[in-house]
Amino acid sequence: MSGLSTVLIVVGLFLLGGVYSFVKQQMPRSLIVLLSIGAAMCLVSGVLRLEVWN
Repeated sequence: MSGLSTVLIVVGLFLLGGVYSFVKQQMPRSLIVLLSIGAAMCLVSGVLRLEVWN
């Protein structure tokens, strides 16, 4: 597991926590969608960069 993949997964999980917090605060739906897209992109890119797939 490389350092960059670890950072991307941690940032993705952090952004997912932000999505949960924004939903509880009833923030605007477009902001929640934008944040969740960013979290999904970070998590997917972190998982795809894992060296398990080689």
